[in-house]
Amino acid sequence: MNDLQVVFGTGPLALAVMRALRAQGKPVRMINRSGRARFAKDLDTQVGGIDATDPRQTREVCEGAAAVFHCIGLPYAEWQHLPAIAEGIIAGAASANAPLVYGDNLYMYGKVSSPMHEDLPDAATTRKGRIRSAVAQRLLQAHRHGQTKVAIGRGADFFGPHATSNAVMGSRVFGRALAGKPAQLLGNPDKLHTYTYVDDFARALVTLAQRDDALGGIWHVPSAPAISSRQFVELVYRAAGRKPKLSAAPRLLVKVLGRFSAQMRELEEMLYQFDADFVMDSSRFEHTFDMRPTPLEDAISATLAWFRAQDVR
Repeated sequence: MNDLQVVFGTGPLALAVMRALRAQGKPVRMINRSGRARFAKDLDTQVGGIDATDPRQTREVCEGAAAVFHCIGLPYAEWQHLPAIAEGIIAGAASANAPLVYGDNLYMYGKVSSPMHEDLPDAATTRKGRIRSAVAQRLLQAHRHGQTKVAIGRGADFFGPHATSNAVMGSRVFGRALAGKPAQLLGNPDKLHTYTYVDDFARALVTLAQRDDALGGIWHVPSAPAISSRQFVELVYRAAGRKPKLSAAPRLLVKVLGRFSAQMRELEEMLYQFDADFVMDSSRFEHTFDMRPTPLEDAISATLAWFRAQDVR
């Protein structure tokens, strides 16, 4: 029986999925645009470069797959390509008759005043939130119409190995803690915020691919209870043996910086996530699949160890 696992993407989440699959002894095929790898390959890990919007190419790389994972992340300025990428990956998974598991975020819910759960309607008013909603709805449509089996795993802002410059809790927190510099945050650091450990996110996606009762559903992946971003930073700095220090960029500063940076312009519409409490409820997944998040202190220690080993500052 072919047990090939095809993972689209080679960013932090995709690499964490690869690690989780390899820990189970499964052969993995990693797919990105360049065909270049950011990791040490072994005999059971392949890397290929394709245009994921091209169904012919996605069918080719998915041939023989037992499961397909969509973990592609793009810079904000390229998000208009996400629907076409999803369409291509649907075609690839369908051709292999393999379950397709999508690593999603929380943008489609829009501004909420209570903990986010899976039954919330899509109410995004941002461009990026509407794109995420459209992609998820198309995937669920593919499942309902029998095109391919789909499960969606949603996580909050993640941290962990390989989550560096583009992560809220990446180099600007872990790297700067090791360097003895102040952490750099967004918005109000005293609001509650859920942060997802990327290895927990990955373990959850692998579980969804292996459980028939997960298919056709949206699942919030196991994440530690929400704390304030300030408290998160304090945990990081204490674990690094440093005195906690931080600075937070208010909305006005982000707006000004957006005049000179496309990334900052794109970020501005998402700042509502850091100006108020932003809490995700993952209890449905935890109870259904009997999986709990890694304790936050342990996840932070493991992340610091990775940053030290890579000398990412």
